[in-house]
Amino acid sequence: MDYNNIIVGQHNSITTITINRPTKLNALNKETIQELHEAFKATNKDENTKVIILVGSGEKAFVAGADISEFSSFSAKEGAKLAAKGQDLLFNFVENLGTPVIAAVNGFALGGGLELAMACHFRVASDNAKMGLPEVSLGVIPGYGGTQRLPNLIGKGRAMELIMTAGMIDSNQALNYGLVNHVTTPEDLLPFCEKIASKILRNSPVAISAAIKAINANDTDGINGFDVEIKEFGKSFGTEDFKEGTTAFLQKRKANFPGK
Repeated sequence: MDYNNIIVGQHNSITTITINRPTKLNALNKETIQELHEAFKATNKDENTKVIILVGSGEKAFVAGADISEFSSFSAKEGAKLAAKGQDLLFNFVENLGTPVIAAVNGFALGGGLELAMACHFRVASDNAKMGLPEVSLGVIPGYGGTQRLPNLIGKGRAMELIMTAGMIDSNQALNYGLVNHVTTPEDLLPFCEKIASKILRNSPVAISAAIKAINANDTDGINGFDVEIKEFGKSFGTEDFKEGTTAFLQKRKANFPGK
């Protein structure tokens, strides 16, 4: 599929999705959100893809925010619809994707950009990255899951301060807060993410998908995460990957998971 605002490439079972609006610092507009949805949906169905890396084009920004020009004149009803549609189409969609998604934060990740990074399963940042949710400086609040995911990742007090001050933190502070898992140089960012991805590739994609579902269940209203874990654990025993994994262990060889 041809895209106007993103680039999709695959190598060694790793698909890299690059948000490609460098003149806009990769800001998210409606078209980009739709294209990202389509790319994630297609990639998740691709049996040759086991890990996805999401990155921004250029050296300045992962995603510098949402495209404000698209919604600056919206009514309250239109604003609520914008948030609901965006969360459903992209942010919640990515969070619940069965294929693991690594955010390679290569510069500014502000507003919707940080919200997108937080929707990914974990984050690696370059040492020039800056992160924040500056929405209150525009008279609005984060609308793509920022008020929910940021406290989960860094704690309520720190999230309150970061949102209320509309401030930015650098990559080292983000690492200290637990917002990102690792910090690298800009040059090493993608190779480092690919190194982590290669470790993920050794394991059962079926089990990884089940683990994502169980982990996310802990943050879902009305769902007992322990119950989901028990269910997914039990289902694992009926998979070909379980048979291969346990057989390989007992035979003292490397597992060759069929992904079924």
